[in-house]
Amino acid sequence: MPNHRKQIRAWVMKGFFYVMLSLLMGCQSAAAENKASAEALLKANLAAVFAVLQKQDLDQEAKNREIIETVNPMFDFSLMAKLTLGRKYWPGLTPEQKENFTQLFIKRLRASYLDSLTLYTDEKVIYETPVEVKQKVHIPTYLISQNNKISIRYKFYHSKSSWKIYDLEIQGVSIVRSYRSQFHEILKSGTIDDLLTKIQS
Repeated sequence: MPNHRKQIRAWVMKGFFYVMLSLLMGCQSAAAENKASAEALLKANLAAVFAVLQKQDLDQEAKNREIIETVNPMFDFSLMAKLTLGRKYWPGLTPEQKENFTQLFIKRLRASYLDSLTLYTDEKVIYETPVEVKQKVHIPTYLISQNNKISIRYKFYHSKSSWKIYDLEIQGVSIVRSYRSQFHEILKSGTIDDLLTKIQS
């Protein structure tokens, strides 16, 4: 009887081991798939952006419109706006203030992104190995242009429909954290209306 119990215990432990191994392999497979799909999205969009920048038959305004149409689905600008205010200030805004802030922030962020792109003519992007961080995917890249090397880390999360960028780190500096620091400094002694005026100027 004791031997029989030992055999049962051994079968249970063996079964448990194989279940855990299968789960681990499944998680690793899902992680690899996540990183690959996010990276494919980023590569396709950046290739499209640089193709627009090199079009000779378009003026800068027309290029800007095409670029925004290309990258807009990839960025979650609304979430980025919310993250810049954080839990400290966002919940206290009225629906109208949230809408006004979000629209102004998106306009400002798009303008900043477009301005940064106009600095480059012979772009080359080097993609480092994507990293999964708490079910999100970070993709480190380097933008090479005219002897300049700029590190840009794209941070993705998976929305209901697709992968979306919720933050960028440029030369190690988070866009969201940088804006959050600026906005919080204004709100320490001012109001949300003061912040909206500042963003609009």
